[in-house]
Amino acid sequence: MTENPADLRLSDFPVQRTLPLRWGDIDMYGHVNNTVHYALIDTAVNGWITEATGTHPRDLPATGLVVETGCRYLAEIGPADVPVLGIRLEKAGTSSIRYEIGIFTGEGGPAALARFVHVYVDPTTRRPVPIPDLVREALVRELGA
Repeated sequence: MTENPADLRLSDFPVQRTLPLRWGDIDMYGHVNNTVHYALIDTAVNGWITEATGTHPRDLPATGLVVETGCRYLAEIGPADVPVLGIRLEKAGTSSIRYEIGIFTGEGGPAALARFVHVYVDPTTRRPVPIPDLVREALVRELGA
């Protein structure tokens, strides 16, 4: 992941998805709980895959399993914030994709910076297979793979 996230701006991420918060996303401390960050990240990546490929991820010839995640929390996200998630490609291999996701709530750097790794597997054998062509094409077209 990026060494100094404070230097990042939303414009550094070629794909951007706005995901408004729900009432239940705010915890007893008055901010977004860490688990909600992960739900936002998963929703952003899979929503992008659906839109960019024109195919729901469950209808692809391979299943994208999340095999690694990590998140650096840099600022609180509160009830009045409307997160915009920026997605960019960190690395694409034969069967895996490593995304970097910034969660932004205004001007300046991200409130959180995450890593999200998909490994594509055969739906029956659960063994790694190449990234589906539709996904690879979307990576090239929208994320510059």
